[in-house]
Amino acid sequence: MADAERPSRPRRRAPGLLWALLPVAVTAGLFWYGRAHTPDYTSSLFGRRYDDANQLKAQLGTALLGLALVQLLLALWMYGRLPGAAAAPRPVRTGHRVVGLGAFLLSLPIAYHCITAYGVQLTDSRIALHSFAGCFLYGAFVAKVIVVRHRRAPGWALPVAGGALVVLIALLWYSAALWYLDGDHVPGL
Repeated sequence: MADAERPSRPRRRAPGLLWALLPVAVTAGLFWYGRAHTPDYTSSLFGRRYDDANQLKAQLGTALLGLALVQLLLALWMYGRLPGAAAAPRPVRTGHRVVGLGAFLLSLPIAYHCITAYGVQLTDSRIALHSFAGCFLYGAFVAKVIVVRHRRAPGWALPVAGGALVVLIALLWYSAALWYLDGDHVPGL
């Protein structure tokens, strides 16, 4: 039988529920590891320990928040939601992807130090907020990648996933970087 005569096989796809559970599994896995892991307060970040590591994380976290805001502006521009801006040229899409990759890569050493040095702690509201937001950040990242790759997602899914990432990064910055840079104090926590 020639190739042209063979009936085409439908490609197998994971059911939508499995794709929806993957971000939940990432979030739950990080939470479980953070709770089960014994914190190592002597852990270093690029050779820095203790307060020096926290200062570096605050600075990197501030840069991460800046990249997240750039991502938001580029996304608004790409989808014609930036008031007063003309249609986005093609390089804006590439810039959005490059900035997003840079933000993701920048977040990794910060998250690695947080989870190895401190784990997931629920001792007070600021630390609990930071711990939960950190776990949810990577679940939201997985959700955004899934939404971008699967064309059948509803139109609202991508802005919600991208917006969740920006909000989570802002919460992480507020509950840790701002807290550290403001002398161990943040309004409201």
